[in-house]
Amino acid sequence: MRKSLLALLLLAAGGLAQAEVQLKAGHPENYTVVKGDTLWDISGRFLSQPWKWPELWHVNPQIQNPHLIYPGDTLSLTYVDGQPRLVLNRGESRGTLKLSPQVRSTPMAEAIPTIPLEVINAFLFNNRIVNSDADFTGAPYVLAGGGESVVMGAGQKVYARGVFADQQPAYGIFRQGKSYKDPITNEFLGINANVIGNAEVLSSEGDVTTLGLTRTNEEVRLGDRFFPTEERAVNSTFMPREPASQVNGLIIDVPRGVNQIGLMDVVTINKGQRDGLAEGSVLAIMKTGETVRDRVTGQQVKVPDERGGLLMVFRTFDKISYGLVLTASRDLALMDKVTNP
Repeated sequence: MRKSLLALLLLAAGGLAQAEVQLKAGHPENYTVVKGDTLWDISGRFLSQPWKWPELWHVNPQIQNPHLIYPGDTLSLTYVDGQPRLVLNRGESRGTLKLSPQVRSTPMAEAIPTIPLEVINAFLFNNRIVNSDADFTGAPYVLAGGGESVVMGAGQKVYARGVFADQQPAYGIFRQGKSYKDPITNEFLGINANVIGNAEVLSSEGDVTTLGLTRTNEEVRLGDRFFPTEERAVNSTFMPREPASQVNGLIIDVPRGVNQIGLMDVVTINKGQRDGLAEGSVLAIMKTGETVRDRVTGQQVKVPDERGGLLMVFRTFDKISYGLVLTASRDLALMDKVTNP
C-alpha cells in the first residue's frame, strides 16, 4: 500500500514538473534566429506560456555569453530527464569556447533584444522617476540664460542656483512631468522627470553656477532642474519570467497620453522593485468588469474581470514600473488590473 502511494505521489510530482513547461502546438524542433527577432517572439514559437522561458532555456557553459542570442544562432529542442530544454548553437561567425582558440568579443548591442527597442528607447533614456516632491524641488534649477535669454539651446551657457555635488561635472536637465499617487492607498509614488538635455559645470561664484549646454532635446527653460547623470547600464536582453512574488497592481498612466490602450503601448503601473518586479517580469492584464443593472432586482452588479492581455516590465523604479503591452485581446484602459500570469 505504501509503495503504491509513494508511486502515485512520484507520478503526480512528475506530472506537475512536466506541466511547468508547456510546449506550443506545432513548435519547431530547430530554429535559426534572424535579424529582427526578439526573445519574446522566439519564446512564443516554442512555448504556450512565453514567460516560462527560464525553465526551457539551457545554459551551455561552452559558449561565450550563453544568455545572449544573435542572428544566425540556431536553437535546438532537446530533452533532459524527460523535460524539454532549448540548446543554443552559435552561428559560424560567432564560434564557441570549445572550438575556437581565439574568442572574439561580440558587442551586446548586436544580440537580439527581449522586446522591440524602437518602442521603448525613449523610456530607457529620456526620463527618470524622482521618488519625492522634496527631492525634485530641492534640486538645482535654471536661474537665467546668457544674454538674459529665457529659452536656451545646445552651445549656450545657463546660470543655476542650488547645491551641485563636488566632483560631479556632468548633469542632466529635467522638466517636471506627471506626479503619481497610488489610486488605492493615496501613497505618493514619484514624479516623472523628462529629460531636456545635458550640461557641464563650468564655474561657480557664490551660490550661482555656470553650466554649458552640451545637448538639448528641446529648448531649456527657466526653472528646469539639474540631476547628476545616471551611471547605469541599459539592459535590453533580460529574460521573460514570472514575478518573484505575487503582484496585484493597476495601470495608472499611459505616457503617450491616451485612455485606450492597445498592442505595443507603454504603460505605467503602480508596482515596482519593492514589490518584487524586475526587468522581464511578465504580468497578465485583467480588463475591469463593467457594472451593469440587474433588470430583475434593480441592483447594480459588477461582472467579473476578464483577462485582456499580457505586458512585460522593461524598466523598474522603487514604487512604479514601465511595461510594454505584448498581447491584447480587447481594448484596455486606465485602472485595468495587472497580476501574475
